[in-house]
Amino acid sequence: MARDTTARTKATANSTPRRAGRSRAGNGGEQLRQAELLQIAADLFAERGYVATTVRDIADAAGILSGSLYHHFDSKESMIDAILSTFINQTLDTYDAVVAEGLRPRETFERLVQVSLASMTTARSAILIYQNESRFLVQEPRFAYLGEAHRRFERIWTVVIEQGIEAGEFRENLDPKLIYRLVRDTIWTAPRWWRPGGPLKPERITEQYVAALVAAVTRHD
Repeated sequence: MARDTTARTKATANSTPRRAGRSRAGNGGEQLRQAELLQIAADLFAERGYVATTVRDIADAAGILSGSLYHHFDSKESMIDAILSTFINQTLDTYDAVVAEGLRPRETFERLVQVSLASMTTARSAILIYQNESRFLVQEPRFAYLGEAHRRFERIWTVVIEQGIEAGEFRENLDPKLIYRLVRDTIWTAPRWWRPGGPLKPERITEQYVAALVAAVTRHD
């Protein structure tokens, strides 16, 4: 049964078309500059909020004129689109790779927690934007993919939890959707209080969170 469910997870994970950012294509140097501008924009959106951040704010932080910013992106909306779609695609690719490893449910669950927390250091601003802005942006046709991303994340996690219950590795009285929400809220709120360069290292957070979450779902006979 667990093997069949794993197959369903892989099929589901590969069935949804991925969203691509809408920034203008360019050569390698321009792509690098676009990535730098997106990081600047992401940091400002995360700190001040998308609505409160202006194109001029982004240009000033980048040390360029507002008009120069339009050489790379046609609007502020295109920038947040690129930030969110990149974060979502990278996260889904990472989740798919974990599932494809074919590990036992408990190990897969543990790996999903680990890779999710790893993005706290590599994509902190994008995570905060996703949390703060997606519920408003998803109402716009351009950002409809955010709703599908929510559902994809939930399906991947809940199927793994269901596999663990079926395999007898997780407690049988668990509600997979409730456990997913617990895990989601635990993991994705960490970037709110964690500060790069602070005394609490990401490795320590990951170690403690993995231990606590795995223990919470594992069956203890």
